[in-house]
Amino acid sequence: MIVRVPASSANLGPAFDALGVALGLYLEVVVSGVGIPPGGPTEEEHPAVRAFRQLGGTGRVLVRSPIPMGRGLGFSGAARVAGLVAAMAQLKGEGFAPLDAGDEILHLATALEGHADNVAPSLHGGVVATAGGRAVPVPLALDPLVVVWIPSFTTSTDHSRKALPATVSMADAVFNVGRATLLVAALTAGDVDALRIATEDRLHQDRRFEHAPPARAALAAGLDAGAWCGWLSGSGPTIALLCARTEADALAAALPADGHTKVLEIDRAGATLSRC
Repeated sequence: MIVRVPASSANLGPAFDALGVALGLYLEVVVSGVGIPPGGPTEEEHPAVRAFRQLGGTGRVLVRSPIPMGRGLGFSGAARVAGLVAAMAQLKGEGFAPLDAGDEILHLATALEGHADNVAPSLHGGVVATAGGRAVPVPLALDPLVVVWIPSFTTSTDHSRKALPATVSMADAVFNVGRATLLVAALTAGDVDALRIATEDRLHQDRRFEHAPPARAALAAGLDAGAWCGWLSGSGPTIALLCARTEADALAAALPADGHTKVLEIDRAGATLSRC
C-alpha cells in the first residue's frame, strides 16, 4: 500500500495551536510484505515507522518525503499521520479510507505530536480548526496559492515552545482571539482585504523572530510585495504567504535570496491510501 500525506503550515499567525492548512508537498509511506523499492527499508526510528509499529503495523516500510525537517512545515506530523493510516489500513482491511477512523487517528497522532494543529490538516486537507480533541474543516471561499520561503537553518519546535511565556496579558489574549476569529470568518467569506489584519499576532511570532531575524525580513518583504497575508509557519523559520494565483511567481521572486521558495497549492484531499 501507499499512504500519501500533505505537509502543513500551522498557527496562521494568531491561531496558536488552533489552525493549520495542508500544503501540496507530500510524504509517502510504502508498505510491502515481501519486497521494497530501492532505497529502503526506512530505519525503525523514523517517526512514520514508529507510529506504524505502535499501532501494530507489520511489513517492510519505505518513507519518501520532500518535506524539509525542522523548518515549520509539519514533517513529523505528516509522518505520524502516514504511519498511523498505514497501520489502521492493515487492521481494517479492504475498503478502509483514512477518515473512516479519523477521530481515532487524530487522537493517536496528537498524542505522539503533542499538539493537533499540524496533524489535523495533514489528515483532513484544507484549512482545519482544532481544539479539545476535535477537528473541523474551515470552508474556503478563496482559491489562492501559498508561497513558502524556506531558509537553510532550522529551528527546534520543543526549544521554540519552551521560550514562550507561561502567561500573557489580557490585552494580548483579546487581540489574538479577535484576529483568529476574524481570520476564520475572512477565509469563509472570501474577504481578502481582512486577511492582513486577521493574521496579526501578539503571542508567539515576535518572540520566535528574535531567534530568526531573516524570517522576520522575509515576512516583511512578502507583505511589501503584495501578499494578502503571511505568517511564521509553525515554529518557523519558514514563512508562508497567501496570494492570488496570478501574483505567486512575482511574489516568490521578491523574497530574500538567503532562502529558497516553493509555490504550493492548498491540498484539499488530506491523507490518501492506495493499494498496489
